[in-house]
Amino acid sequence: MNLRPVFAVLIVSVLLLSTGCSIVPKNDPATLYRLPSTNVPGINMTSNAATETLGIATPEAGYLLSGNRIVVYPEKNIVNVYEGARWYEDAPALVQSRLIEGLQQSQLFGNVGTDQLPSQLQLLSSLRSFQSEYKNGRPNAVIQLDVQLVNTHDRMPIAYRTFTTTSQAADVDISSVVDAFGRASETLVEQLITWLQANRSSF
Repeated sequence: MNLRPVFAVLIVSVLLLSTGCSIVPKNDPATLYRLPSTNVPGINMTSNAATETLGIATPEAGYLLSGNRIVVYPEKNIVNVYEGARWYEDAPALVQSRLIEGLQQSQLFGNVGTDQLPSQLQLLSSLRSFQSEYKNGRPNAVIQLDVQLVNTHDRMPIAYRTFTTTSQAADVDISSVVDAFGRASETLVEQLITWLQANRSSF
């Protein structure tokens, strides 16, 4: 039996280990992004101070939007993700945090938190769009959220609506795209607050 090939493999293996070499390519870590901060003005209540409590559930989402990849539609019928860039948490959790932050600032409710806390009302939603779409060579942040307000006592729906907001990025740079997502999410929160205020008599 010829042992030379075996010895050759062992020698190569030892050399690779001793020099710290690897045949597996190393991927550069992705840059993590968060949604830019928002500042939603408070609401001047004309009646008694708000006392209702609201719990906001994490939006449901399909496979593509349920993770932390930043999705982009560069051309019609083509779906991709930005290389080397990710949200710092999954997209549904980003949206939930933004909704909680905005509704807390609005002071429309006595207390706003996650759906894990006791509440009189609950905001359920489905994230239909949360991507960058190219139009005329420019990326646009697109957010679509189906929202349902329910009474937690009997689980009866109070109101339902679909919100769609867009914002064009200043250029194709990923930081500009993230800024566009921030503006689109701020518009979404403002529209949601206006809608909830209009339905406040049904709470």
